[in-house]
Amino acid sequence: MRITTYPPFQEGLNLGDLLKFEADNLYSRDQVTIAPNQSLVLGQIVGRVSGSNHVAAFDPAATDGREIAIGVAIVPITTTKDASPDGLIIARHAAVADHALVWSAAITPEQHAAAVEQLRALGVLVRHGV
Repeated sequence: MRITTYPPFQEGLNLGDLLKFEADNLYSRDQVTIAPNQSLVLGQIVGRVSGSNHVAAFDPAATDGREIAIGVAIVPITTTKDASPDGLIIARHAAVADHALVWSAAITPEQHAAAVEQLRALGVLVRHGV
């Protein structure tokens, strides 16, 4: 008898890994327009581009509004040269798991802490170890 072994299957994160609590009746969620040339993934921290009301990946070095955390993407979406109205974010009254959040690669600990506080001010609590 020959036994075949396969490499372990690695499942990616899903919404249940990220979102630990949200209010009833979709109160925690906002449908948003994603800015052009974005590739957002589940758990990506997002900011709002000043003047356009478009949402883009959080960037603590930006000066156009994206440096302020306004929510967490809960559906992956990629846009090209045009904005897309298909984004969905957690914007209020929710709890998310820290291990499932996606941050800018160049973020400093101070910027990270400030963004977590910005989310907390909106009612989006970042929980550790859940």
